[in-house]
Amino acid sequence: MFLEGKSLELLLAAIFALVVVGPKDLPILLRRLGKFMAKLRGMAAEFRASFDEMARQSELDDLRKEVQALRAVQLGDAAVHAELNETVTQIHQDLSNAGVHIDGAGYTPALEPPAPEPAPAPKPRTRKPAAAKSAKAPAKAGASRKAPAKSRSKAVKP
Repeated sequence: MFLEGKSLELLLAAIFALVVVGPKDLPILLRRLGKFMAKLRGMAAEFRASFDEMARQSELDDLRKEVQALRAVQLGDAAVHAELNETVTQIHQDLSNAGVHIDGAGYTPALEPPAPEPAPAPKPRTRKPAAAKSAKAPAKAGASRKAPAKSRSKAVKP
């Protein structure tokens, strides 16, 4: 099996380090190299986090500007809505003075009273069930009377 690409370069670097540094000092060199790489990765992560924070802050500033612009537009819209409501109210008053009543579906002249709504149909009366036969009524042949069951309640001791 032939080594290709980066693995061949790593193998050559390992053989060179073994020859130049020696087998005795090679573990110490690799440990220092590992610590250096850990510090380098930590600094890269810190830089990336600060860069992300700046980007997030920039996005928040843009959002704040947009919200302020929307609030300014809404305040302007509120003034327009108030003026529009005054105009509509004035039109309604003028039309009612002229004898025309306007509702949401269209207009109806104020001189005609609105059509009365039909009254709901009365509910049919239901008959109550017939009263139970009295206790003195004669029993059917062959039927026996049972005594009413006594309620048994346990007395609670204090």
